[in-house]
Amino acid sequence: MTEKTGVRFEEAEKKKGVILTSIAVSCAALGWLTRGSPTVMGAVALLGTYFLTGDRYQWIYIWKQTHYRDFLGLRVLLYTIFRIWMWERQGKTVVTRWADVARMSPNKKAFVMDNRALTFREGDEFSNRMSWYFKRAGYKPGEVIALLMETQPEYVFLWLGLAKIRVTTALINTNLKGSQLIHCLRIAGCKAVIFGDEMSESVKEIQSEIPDIPLFQYNSPDRENAPFVQGVTHLSTELKEMSTEPVIEKEKAKPRDTLLYIYTSGTTGFPKAAIITNIRYLLIPLGVQSSAQLTPSDVIYDPLPLHHTAGGVLGAGLSIVSGCTVVLRKKFSASNYWSDAAKYGCTATQYIGEICRYLLAVPPGPNDRAHKVNVIFGNGLRPQIWEEFVKRFGIKRVMEFYGATEGNSNLVNLDSKVGAIGFLSRIFSTIYPLTLVKCDEITGEILRDSNGRCITCGPHEPGLLLGKIDAKKAILTFAGYADKTASEKKMVRNVRSEGDCYFNTGDVLVMDHYGYFYFKDRTGDTFRWRGENVSTAEVEGVISSLVGLKDAVVYGVKVPNTEGKAGMAAIADPERTLDLAALAKGLRSSLPVFARPLFVRILPESPLTATFKLKKKELMEQGFDVEIISDPIYFMDQKTGEYVPLTQKLFDDIMQGLVRL
Repeated sequence: MTEKTGVRFEEAEKKKGVILTSIAVSCAALGWLTRGSPTVMGAVALLGTYFLTGDRYQWIYIWKQTHYRDFLGLRVLLYTIFRIWMWERQGKTVVTRWADVARMSPNKKAFVMDNRALTFREGDEFSNRMSWYFKRAGYKPGEVIALLMETQPEYVFLWLGLAKIRVTTALINTNLKGSQLIHCLRIAGCKAVIFGDEMSESVKEIQSEIPDIPLFQYNSPDRENAPFVQGVTHLSTELKEMSTEPVIEKEKAKPRDTLLYIYTSGTTGFPKAAIITNIRYLLIPLGVQSSAQLTPSDVIYDPLPLHHTAGGVLGAGLSIVSGCTVVLRKKFSASNYWSDAAKYGCTATQYIGEICRYLLAVPPGPNDRAHKVNVIFGNGLRPQIWEEFVKRFGIKRVMEFYGATEGNSNLVNLDSKVGAIGFLSRIFSTIYPLTLVKCDEITGEILRDSNGRCITCGPHEPGLLLGKIDAKKAILTFAGYADKTASEKKMVRNVRSEGDCYFNTGDVLVMDHYGYFYFKDRTGDTFRWRGENVSTAEVEGVISSLVGLKDAVVYGVKVPNTEGKAGMAAIADPERTLDLAALAKGLRSSLPVFARPLFVRILPESPLTATFKLKKKELMEQGFDVEIISDPIYFMDQKTGEYVPLTQKLFDDIMQGLVRL
């Protein structure tokens, strides 16, 4: 990225003389036309001086290269801000917006999955049944009910029904069990749990530990005869007796009332419950709709879990907020992704994390281009596979974006710039207050100047992304977490001036001369070895390409009596087909010596979160200790540059400092 940009600027410099000559000629011509007027000639002289000195030429060149992108971005931003501002002034909530959308096309399909679908009218009626049941059961506005269920068409309407009586829903990750599951229920103060019949075993495991929380089991229509857990309410049966008419509430919900709790992935500890207000739920799909230029006629493919922001807000929200038909899938399948898109006539699809790499790993087939997809949007498409992905699947537009469930720092790539996660206009940079500040890449500690202010990064300087918090503007608010202490930890104060407050994304990004941003690493993921900083994300991308797009996690491990941390890669290889000799050779040609992992661990399965992101915490804690790890581990022999098995003797020699690193 840096080299290419530098080359362009060198090429631009060669054109500088031509452009400046043109400016000079134009100035002379203007002087002649005005017959030497002192006032005009003075203005001409000032104008010429302005263009012929300093870095003005650079800004002209940047404007020439980015003005179309910038005005497109400005239009999207202003449209989104204005629409959200109008909705907030009108008191719009997700429930009232849904009512408008459902009235427009009542018989149109809202959600489709397999051979089942719910129309907008059917979804509205189902949510009304939910409202009546839980209102009669005595649940009050502001109380919280947990929803533990795998993807199905009714999922969204279960929580929408609760929202109609101003009850907040906590969307629980279906992969959580035991203590983590109990933690999620307690931290949000859940007064009840609605769970799908497929989650019965998880509920049974903790049932005795939550005797104070009522349980409601919902059986999917295609599994009505599934057995019920003893001692729970049969919700699917009870709902059939309820009215389909809307509940009339005296007091209406407000745009900034809490709608949902969505939990962080918990890759570094227990999950945190992020607050999703009505206005934030409206904002996310609206932003995607305006950026991707979607209309209600578009069909969206959403194979992501609905308990997460990407699947349940961004994807499902395009139905609730924008009136699109959304196609769901219970579990993501790389081999069925494009066939599903073709089968349901999808015009836009979602991705997240490592999904694009998994799609590339599937052998080429007739469905690769047998689809009508115009745009694919999400985050996590690695630069190393971007162009190959677009070419193979015939994707016209990739809309990579950056954002966090709870954050206010959002970026979007509107012009399919390879590798970029978004951009900020260098010309109109003050309109959207995001900033990159210098930090210690290893610890994440923010660096400050002599006045105590954060130090802004220039082009190609890696920095921590911060987003200014402004409670008056919906697009810049930070609602935080259920745990107020956790909320405070994400705030950075006195960034540019006394008393200001910014949201800390925890991500290190790099911006180029044109304002494009590129992801570098999470703070803390970077480690230092041989006096150099190693970016785990960059090394992961290289290794994945070398090993046939298999999952690869890279992290630093401490070796006794050595400074810094040595690189270690954990590679998922269930078939045991990894060619270590080819890997070592590829690393030698692709990475500098300090970035090549000294240790390689072969995993029997992929260490993924529910949102297809790679876990690291447990792997980092285990390090390369052969006494506690049963998986095969290899060490890069420092003489030959090849990977050899890490035996007990070799491990002991390394620990005792007998092996030179």
